[in-house]
Amino acid sequence: MFPLLGVVAGILAGLLGIGGGLVLVAALAFLLPLHGVPREAAMHAALASSMASIVLTAVSSAVSHHRRGSVLWPTVRWMLPGLLFGGWLGSLVAVLLPADVLKWCVAGYCFIAGAQMAFGGSRTAGDAAVVPRGTGMTVAGTAIGAVSSVVGIGGGSMTVPLLVWRGVAAVRAVGTSSACGVAIAIGSVAGYALNAPAGALPAHAVGYVYLPAAIGVALTSIIAAPFGARLAHAISGPALRRLFAVFLVLVGASLLAW
Repeated sequence: MFPLLGVVAGILAGLLGIGGGLVLVAALAFLLPLHGVPREAAMHAALASSMASIVLTAVSSAVSHHRRGSVLWPTVRWMLPGLLFGGWLGSLVAVLLPADVLKWCVAGYCFIAGAQMAFGGSRTAGDAAVVPRGTGMTVAGTAIGAVSSVVGIGGGSMTVPLLVWRGVAAVRAVGTSSACGVAIAIGSVAGYALNAPAGALPAHAVGYVYLPAAIGVALTSIIAAPFGARLAHAISGPALRRLFAVFLVLVGASLLAW
């Protein structure tokens, strides 16, 4: 199941820049207790393991987008300090929260992301010359990193709309978001690994990161992500976005029943 989840997460990361982490967190919350992870730690482990797999997924997606010239590296550099700090900060908050509170946080974000995808304004064509810079992007990166770490995502559902609002073309926003996701995931994983209570998980774990899940997902997600990126450059997907919005609502509802 872990490699199968990696395929789904990788394609979503490359195609939409949103949702792969949410799907992973929900699926892992149900699966990890079957592998000996205590239920009271399963949500924390799902978040941490999802972020660990996102490191490699986002790298694969970012490399693929970079080859197509759609990563705005000056923007990434301005956002980088905030993304790393925000990811670390969010993981510290998540470690202190009870599992039921985290469940509501992730489920609520599923509903918000689904509504954004279903009813959000269409992406504008953007301007190829627009490259957002400045301390405002660093501050935004801190907020994006913190929220992303708490709900276990790569931040695309916030980074992409921000960049489009700043005038960036949609496909370049997705590509830049994938590079930002690497920094978010690194900061988050460090926090989840180093700040978990001693003995929180059984063997084969570092802090809250359950290695079999993180590695199993990552092995296939890094292969699948370039296919998603290729699709993002080839198709216009309003119908796909609406379909995935419904799927995210179902994911959120399933978490509430967890």
